[in-house]
Amino acid sequence: MSRDSTSVILFENTGVRYDDGPPILRNISFTLTPGSFHFLVGPSGAGKSSLLRLMYLALRPVEGRVSLFGRDVSTIRRRDIPALRRRIGVVFQDFRLLDHLSAIDNVALPLRVAGVREAEIKRHVPELLKWVGLGDHLNALPATLSGGQQQRVAIARAVISRPSLLLADEPTGNVDDAIAVRLMYLFEELNKLGTTVVIATHNDGLVSRFDHRQLRLEDGVLRIVEPGPRDAA
Repeated sequence: MSRDSTSVILFENTGVRYDDGPPILRNISFTLTPGSFHFLVGPSGAGKSSLLRLMYLALRPVEGRVSLFGRDVSTIRRRDIPALRRRIGVVFQDFRLLDHLSAIDNVALPLRVAGVREAEIKRHVPELLKWVGLGDHLNALPATLSGGQQQRVAIARAVISRPSLLLADEPTGNVDDAIAVRLMYLFEELNKLGTTVVIATHNDGLVSRFDHRQLRLEDGVLRIVEPGPRDAA
């Protein structure tokens, strides 16, 4: 059996550059297996966002190979990309909420696209929003919410459909420590259900609190770091 068929993501000697600039990522090789959990760490400008963009098909490598769910991304037809992306939950730094939709309708959107029954949506979406502390803001428009509240709506939208792969870019950057830990527990619960999780973060304290491997980027080069001793809770 090939490594492609047993991996969620496979990178082989992958490189990225923008236009004629210097390489952003170079010679990146790693495999993410189903149900794994990794932090993506490194200084600003190390290439974390570019690596995430490769994972959700917003960017193509200029060298090497990327395989997603056993498929070489260089051979994926454009018409097949939406179906693949529906298997991926993404938390963007800029949230990308739809301004004209309420919190509950933003979170429900992936379920409606997937054809889930409204009865199921009405049961599960409010429950998740309450869990992330937004039970009193179900019908609020994004413009009326704080940055931290918008971030929690974006996270709820990313996880509501239990994606095969969850990618989160600084998902705890606008919330306090207590909410950050609560959100991490949410990601861990999703991971226990089989979702492969990659969390990009600058929060070293949060990383040290949870027992997960790190994808560490420095100067465009990646290495895998095993978790150290867990801090006392």
